[in-house]
Amino acid sequence: MRAFLHGLKVEVDVIGALILRETRTRFGKNRLGYLWAFLEPVVMILTFWALFDVVGRQAPYGMDLFTFIGTGVVPYFLFSNSAHRVADSIHGNQALLYYPHVQPLDLVIARLILEAATYTFVFVALMGAHALWQCEFEIDSTLLVIEGFVLASLLGGAVGLIFMALAQFSPVVDRARGPILRPLFWISGIFFTAETMPEHARNAVLINPLLHPVEMVRGGFFVGYSANHADPAYVLRWILVLGLAGLLLERVVRRRIEVT
Repeated sequence: MRAFLHGLKVEVDVIGALILRETRTRFGKNRLGYLWAFLEPVVMILTFWALFDVVGRQAPYGMDLFTFIGTGVVPYFLFSNSAHRVADSIHGNQALLYYPHVQPLDLVIARLILEAATYTFVFVALMGAHALWQCEFEIDSTLLVIEGFVLASLLGGAVGLIFMALAQFSPVVDRARGPILRPLFWISGIFFTAETMPEHARNAVLINPLLHPVEMVRGGFFVGYSANHADPAYVLRWILVLGLAGLLLERVVRRRIEVT
């Protein structure tokens, strides 16, 4: 038991150090580093808010347009950036793998935690600032919002783990990653809800596992909107399958790196 606790402490210390290093590497290069985490989703939210306003489109179910787009954009960014950052974890930190206590999976966990913390803070800050501007705030279920964020983060990490491992076999994987993931932006519920779609179209888009966490975040955030079509168990099955496949590939990759 003592050996297990010692090993656990070492693992926590390693991941903590990697998170600090990732934070300084990603955000510490210039003064806009931390601000950019806010600017990217804000610019996208404001862009589509302006487009919706120009064409006269309203958010469904009486939702506020800014928060409607924000509850779709931020979970998508959490998934997408988690996938891309995890996929690049070895390329960006390969020298660290020469340290005996650092393993590829430690890099994955550190980047996943950093992305989850970053975009959770971004979401809270954006929604809080908007609530102060509107002088009103009401949320239906905080736990459902958190559950949606956790699923989006884990799904991004599982997808990124697959790409990270496959990229060690061929550089083509890195070039194909963007075109493979980019269509999810349009079919993940950022601009629509599953409830408002025709049944045949809804059944098709619900195959996309990312749509479910977005629906859960909206269902938890907006009073009066129920995420009836969101299925957490379906997303968990995707996470388990992709995660297990990624872990198996990571073991193969680890041996290749050790040999190299």
